[in-house]
Amino acid sequence: MRTSRRPSRQAPATTKNARSTRNTKKKSTRTGRGGSVTTTDPTSVYERVGDERLTFRCCDTTFVIQSAGFRAGDAARAARRLAERLEARLDAFDDASGVSELNRGGVVEDEHVATVVRRGLEYYDRTDGVFDIHQGTVEHELKAYLRGETDSLPERFETGTIRIDGDRIVTEVPLDLNGLAKGYVVDRAAAELTGLGRRGFVSGGGDVSPPTGAVAVESPYGDEKPLRVLDTDWAVATSGSYRRRRGGVDHVYEPTAERLGARHESVTVLARRDCMEADALATTLAALPLDAAVDLAEDWTGLEALVVHDGVFHETTGFDSHVLDR
Repeated sequence: MRTSRRPSRQAPATTKNARSTRNTKKKSTRTGRGGSVTTTDPTSVYERVGDERLTFRCCDTTFVIQSAGFRAGDAARAARRLAERLEARLDAFDDASGVSELNRGGVVEDEHVATVVRRGLEYYDRTDGVFDIHQGTVEHELKAYLRGETDSLPERFETGTIRIDGDRIVTEVPLDLNGLAKGYVVDRAAAELTGLGRRGFVSGGGDVSPPTGAVAVESPYGDEKPLRVLDTDWAVATSGSYRRRRGGVDHVYEPTAERLGARHESVTVLARRDCMEADALATTLAALPLDAAVDLAEDWTGLEALVVHDGVFHETTGFDSHVLDR
């Protein structure tokens, strides 16, 4: 583990794209049974090879989709449509969503909800209950408090049985999939951007699919200079208490300690597996005491983390290999 103290008023929180994908001019070649055909019409080349950047609201945050290469615009628009469809199924605060249907009636059949719940149960086991999707009631009460809709905080944590059979989920308690849903949307939308002669990335409020350029780690203290500039092909996620906080409480909670609020200024996680894992582990590390958070990150295969606690930066052993510049 590496530790360092923050310079004056500098520390990380959310991520942002620090270098946009370069425009490239190339010939468009299609290969058929008779051989290769090279497109020489400039208009045709422009339509097929270029850059597309879309910015829109999704999952209660700002999403950015960047695509470059062959049919970049088509791919970016398809990724946006998919992100919005998935949000409609996974938004616990939309009465028409699959998650809301599950939380109301205790049962739903939905492939996307099932995928996220299955992963949530995996992390529940692997974190010894720190990452806990059984807390749908706590999530709703906590969000209502943070939005100023109530002055009451959640008073108790819940437990209950969750069963999955294929795409069918049955639960005894309302579920909180907030620590996974955005990462899942980012992963699925990013998959729409891949293709021959094309690449891109998706960023959703601090959750980033493997980026195509450098990514700056922003400061929660209001500084313009980033703490770290990352150069990585792993997914990135952040969790910080500075964006949504009221009365010393934010969106993070720790059921095993029955505690509300993140313990650190910010957490940045890099995950080799996907953005859903980065999302879940950023939330988990934010909830744990410092030593436990760093130990979990060090022991988790395919994970690196930067935890900012009381102005001191704590990095896992391999985090520095993903840093482009200090």
